[in-house]
Amino acid sequence: MTNMNFRVIENEWIVLKDGTRLAARVWMPETVPGGVPAVLEFLPYRKRNGTAPRDESTYPVFAAAGIAGVRVDIRGCGESDGVIDGEYTERELADAVEVIEWIAAQDWSNGNVGMMGISWGGFNALQVAALKPPALKAVISLSSTVDRYNDDIHYKNGAHLSAQLSWAATMSAFQSRSPDPDLVGERWREMWLERLEGEPFFMEEWLSHQRRDDFWRRGSICEDFDGFSVPALVIAGWADGYRNTPLKAVSGMPELAWGLIGPWIHKYPHFASPKPRADFHAEAISWWRRWLCAEDNKAENTPRLRAYILDGPRPGRRREADPGYWVAMDKWGVRDMLTFSVDASGRLTRDNSSPAERKALLHSPQDTGTAAGEFFPVKPDSEMAGDQRVDDAGSLTFDSVVLAEECVVLGQPLVKLSLSSDTDLANIVVRLVDLHADGSATRVSYGVLNLAHRKGNAEPQPMKPGETVAVELVLDACGYRFAPGHRLRLSLSSAYWPTILPPPCDAVLVIDLSALQLQLPLLGGHRRIEVPQPPDPDPLPRYEVLTEGLSARSVERDLQQGVTHYRVHEDTGLSRHPETGLCTRDIRREVWSIAPDDPLSLAAEIHWTCAAQRTDWRTESHCTTRLSCTATEWVISERVEAVADGHKVFERERNARISRDQM
Repeated sequence: MTNMNFRVIENEWIVLKDGTRLAARVWMPETVPGGVPAVLEFLPYRKRNGTAPRDESTYPVFAAAGIAGVRVDIRGCGESDGVIDGEYTERELADAVEVIEWIAAQDWSNGNVGMMGISWGGFNALQVAALKPPALKAVISLSSTVDRYNDDIHYKNGAHLSAQLSWAATMSAFQSRSPDPDLVGERWREMWLERLEGEPFFMEEWLSHQRRDDFWRRGSICEDFDGFSVPALVIAGWADGYRNTPLKAVSGMPELAWGLIGPWIHKYPHFASPKPRADFHAEAISWWRRWLCAEDNKAENTPRLRAYILDGPRPGRRREADPGYWVAMDKWGVRDMLTFSVDASGRLTRDNSSPAERKALLHSPQDTGTAAGEFFPVKPDSEMAGDQRVDDAGSLTFDSVVLAEECVVLGQPLVKLSLSSDTDLANIVVRLVDLHADGSATRVSYGVLNLAHRKGNAEPQPMKPGETVAVELVLDACGYRFAPGHRLRLSLSSAYWPTILPPPCDAVLVIDLSALQLQLPLLGGHRRIEVPQPPDPDPLPRYEVLTEGLSARSVERDLQQGVTHYRVHEDTGLSRHPETGLCTRDIRREVWSIAPDDPLSLAAEIHWTCAAQRTDWRTESHCTTRLSCTATEWVISERVEAVADGHKVFERERNARISRDQM
């Protein structure tokens, strides 16, 4: 594929020092004296089909601007040799450092490399930068984390996230896909079988580290912000589970990090929803020219933090656009906190002259939480949090009076609680909700806490039944305007399924209302700005659709059997890339089940089918991952079956029982 000023190298082999070949797709601009800079994206998601649409929306734009794009599949993924050995491992990061050295040594390179990515690629961009490879001069990290334990899909304040199982199943499915014979030739079957045999049992490894130990500290750059040495543009969306990272990065690295937070789901901002979008291409090109080309374009004078303030979006089946406005701050920091307490009538109030003098029982049904949506939505539909009245039915709720004037917040709310439990293990969940005039309820922010982790995540301590303890719970970051005529609601629950998995005990909590406080970080020290939107409202390429896709999500409450089922069905449909001819289809089905009165009834089953084909070649993989529990163990299994041209070529089943660690 060619263009007037760049060309695409469909596959370039990068040979590492140990002889492993990594597969790269390169968008190469016309070379100039002194060479051109390059941007690396290093992922396990298959450049040939997994990320091809978004790659093809961005890297041609970079190349046209004189910046090479180098999209590399990590070891054991796509068409790269070997077998993946886990998530953000030392070997993965070392391979990335070698790739950066390779890029800088090419005769077309000016010696300066940037690293970019969303999610996995955003994670490893920050982690590789912390290793300080000399040629890496700047990063752009989207939807990522600086804390692998508390701000990823595994655990959150000691609570076990269901996203951990979903992601383990996803990685099992992704790693079970075949390489493309069009690139690797007859080796494809040998490479495929090597991967199938050697793929890690992700869920077993992650469940073996249920507290914040060295496994999670490695790669969490918050452990040593002072050691970070390159400029980082950190981007996130309020509808995403990774919304805290820009604020944490700017706080921890005030001279090296810049933050941008929009209303978005887990997508690049130039095609994300809800709108408004941001012109990511122009933003990134300016960033790369400043740090990779030493262009004096004043990119470092960009406001330290830019954030979109949501202005009362309503919950709905689909949110294409959210009302609001952009603000900028040259220095990030919360100046003022607005404190609410609960008065004698049970109302959320700023006047603490007549505090509540009573205690309240909190005993949520185990299926409270079905309106929570996904941890990281990738579509602005039912994957996003829905109307919170569904979950409020199983919660303690405290409402403010109707607001006479606006209340605008930016930052992480804090809730202080005094409570006791009748069991040694229990969870507490807090949601900040915007109540509209008609009663509909939008979730603004939430926080969860495994009470055994109330003093930290490294050494959990079980509760002493009946003993009252004081706890503080920091909610996820938010930028939100509570409008006049609305009310604030604080919702407390002891369950939030399926977002977090229950402890073994059906705990009853006693909340001391006299000690309950909500502290909201008020927006201050800002100015209104405009963030340019992308010129192309539909930048992703279109592939030939051979079979239409399907997306479905439902909650079934079986009243006769006393079980609630949460079901997900996602089918990408079958599509064909117009240039490579590769046809692919992925189908995912999840079923989560629980009885409202029995935490040990928890069960989940996730099934993936991944298919790839050409006229004379077809492969399929079928992966099933299951989870259940006892009072003392997590019970997991994984089954993988691979089929080539209608014949089974591989099957394996793995099982594990892992002790629950104060969880």
